[in-house]
Amino acid sequence: MPEQQNIEYKQNWHDDYLKWVCGFANAQGGRIYIGKDDAGNVAGLEDYKELMDEIPNKIKNLLGIATEVNLLQENGKHFIEITVQPYSVPISLRGRYYHRSGSVKQELTGAALNEFLLKRSGQTWDDAIEPRATFSDIDENIFKSYLEFSKEKGRLPDVEGLSIEEIFDKLRLMENGQLKRAAIILFGRDPGRFYPNTFVKIGRFVKDDTDLQFQEVEEGCIIALLRRVLSQLNHKFLVRPIEFEGMYRIEKGEYPVPAIREMLLNALIHRNYMGAPTQIRVYDNKINIWNEGILPEGLNLESLRRPHSSRPRNPIIADVCFKGGLIDAWGRGTIRIIEACKQAELPEPELIERDGGFLVTIFKDYLTEDRLAKLGLNLRQIKAVLYVKGNGKITSKEYQEINSVKKSTATRDLSELVEKYSIFTNIGKGAGSYYEIIGSIGS
Repeated sequence: MPEQQNIEYKQNWHDDYLKWVCGFANAQGGRIYIGKDDAGNVAGLEDYKELMDEIPNKIKNLLGIATEVNLLQENGKHFIEITVQPYSVPISLRGRYYHRSGSVKQELTGAALNEFLLKRSGQTWDDAIEPRATFSDIDENIFKSYLEFSKEKGRLPDVEGLSIEEIFDKLRLMENGQLKRAAIILFGRDPGRFYPNTFVKIGRFVKDDTDLQFQEVEEGCIIALLRRVLSQLNHKFLVRPIEFEGMYRIEKGEYPVPAIREMLLNALIHRNYMGAPTQIRVYDNKINIWNEGILPEGLNLESLRRPHSSRPRNPIIADVCFKGGLIDAWGRGTIRIIEACKQAELPEPELIERDGGFLVTIFKDYLTEDRLAKLGLNLRQIKAVLYVKGNGKITSKEYQEINSVKKSTATRDLSELVEKYSIFTNIGKGAGSYYEIIGSIGS
């Protein structure tokens, strides 16, 4: 069995491996095998007797936990199995905290450590009281607009005749007369006065991340940011082709508005507010949004492409946004982004974890007839690309047939699409080979 989220192999024991024990204890538990190579094959241990005394004692004395340490044998070779159970309280090693994420051990520091300790104490960041805040810090106009559009969804409890304070109490935005952090993030006049990194950075890049053309910063609460950021993108960062139907002008965005809106909402609602600001990067051929905060335990990137349980990092913020009709509570945000891109006939969006956060990228479709011509493709090659967009693949024989050319011409044209233009990839060899569009084209 290969290494995975809850299995680790080590050929020999080293005290540094106590970090792996700590990481498993702070995550979902796991097993560490001492005396196995990276493929899981038994290499054997010479000092297994000493290790059977040493390992349990070091785990108990330095981590304060008990684990199962078993001596096992295979083909006459001894190896040790350490079984670590998950703990509901935070476990540290010499004052440092480690966590197992996927197949990687991570040391928790800064915002990630704060979030971890809050979670282990049974509290989330947005549920904590903000003692510096009063209702004078709440933007009543934004809150009233929230009440208006929440009526359309019918998810808000009956608030007729209630004061703002009473409604906040119903929404769990306050406790014992004091506002919670969630209230400031959702409806605050100036959230940045309390939490400096609540703003959104937007940058326009040309060739790569070093080629910044211009940038803007938008500040405010979530409700205000949603409107301001979308407006800023439309007016300054995105090109909006204009088409005419009869006497009416029809504006069509470069990217589907539902996808951009969902990406922004996900970033603002699920981000770690003790970390870096939300960042939007706009390029010629793609746009991405990054927010600090890795995926919660039990979810992985594959989970986001199918229906999955909703596990919000900031449950009170998410609940208020749900009651306002901004999101649903079924873990469908990423699915909506994928569906919106599919309906717009754009490439599938990229969902990845990067730099301690979550990054969503959507791409333009650069495989239109006009754009392919500008790249330098001849008419035969353009016809082939459009054929593959509709049919999924093309063979050399099909290329010859749709273009009425000889095999040598088809071979030359297809080779250029692979090597010169990097649009096609060649799958297989011989008579069964065919060509597909590269999955990351436009990225």
